[in-house]
Amino acid sequence: MEHKIEYVENDLVRIAKRENNMRRKYLVVNPLQGKHVPVVPSKALKLFTDLADVFRNEYKNEKLLLVGFAETATAIGAQAAISVGAKYIQTTREVIPNVEYLFFSEEHSHATEQKLVKDDIDSIADEIDRIVFVEDEVTTGNTILNIINILDREYTGKFKYSVASLLNGMDKEYLEQYRKKGIPLHYLIKTDHSDYSDRAEKLAEKGHYYKCSDHTVTTDYMTINISGRMDARRMVDSEKYGAACEKLWTEIQTQTGSISGKKILVIGTEEFMFPVLYIGRQLEKEGNSVRCHSTTRSPIVVSLEREYPLHSRYELKSLYDPDRRTFLYDIEKYDKVFVITDSPEIEEGQRTLINALQNYNDDITVVRWC
Repeated sequence: MEHKIEYVENDLVRIAKRENNMRRKYLVVNPLQGKHVPVVPSKALKLFTDLADVFRNEYKNEKLLLVGFAETATAIGAQAAISVGAKYIQTTREVIPNVEYLFFSEEHSHATEQKLVKDDIDSIADEIDRIVFVEDEVTTGNTILNIINILDREYTGKFKYSVASLLNGMDKEYLEQYRKKGIPLHYLIKTDHSDYSDRAEKLAEKGHYYKCSDHTVTTDYMTINISGRMDARRMVDSEKYGAACEKLWTEIQTQTGSISGKKILVIGTEEFMFPVLYIGRQLEKEGNSVRCHSTTRSPIVVSLEREYPLHSRYELKSLYDPDRRTFLYDIEKYDKVFVITDSPEIEEGQRTLINALQNYNDDITVVRWC
């Protein structure tokens, strides 16, 4: 049965301008993705499930490993893997102790180094037929070819490969490259990126910019540590990963009590996105109006123009590394804010995030999954 695409380009594409990036001047901001723009979590998870529906019947008789790309596609890959019952691992830019990596490069990005935990690929290499790379958008496919070349070298051409993305902006030359290599491409929307750089150049740059202090916060906020973390930077069974997120939700409910009829924001941190959307959807089911988005390494120009996707930018210190800049966009006022993170307990980064949120919010709970 052919998959019916429910989306048009305008649903998933807003053009923003990257800050000081000469390799690629524009950034495609997806308002349904749950990264930069606050989104209703059930809508984001439905989008990711719809992507899984595009390819699920193609590989019913194959054992799949899905690989989600950090930062922006980690939740897409996790939900797609859960939808098709596959194993899942995400790429990462974080440091994981005592493992061997496969390194590759994302050349147009502001943070180019990507890596996969080689030990985990080794552990399931004999069980997997096909690796499906999951992205928010594919423009040239070069990053994925980089990792395919490395995997073919390490595993002597053992795997078959596919790519699944919300958006595909590849031109004829790159499409032909993939066709010759026999790598199928699955996507929800085909886009033409040829005028995106010009559109980005014309955008006004008169948004609000804030650099957030790491000094002691004035708002009282609660921190809850919850054990049982499952880390998708390491290989996970997607069904068990979903069950771990459900357990996290149950424990949050136990510690905070039942909440309904509230306007709630759930914030994730950098690569840590899927559990945030999962918790957000559960809060929706309790009768709340919920929005989710997350901090990001991406420095994006903001503008007060109404049609521009991002209007205010808060510069933070990363919760994972206080020497790293991260950003959060378009904070609003909510009845309740949850920050859900798997970061280490680094106070500087956490204080900058709380200081950003407390501009509008005074009921903030940090949940650290550890």
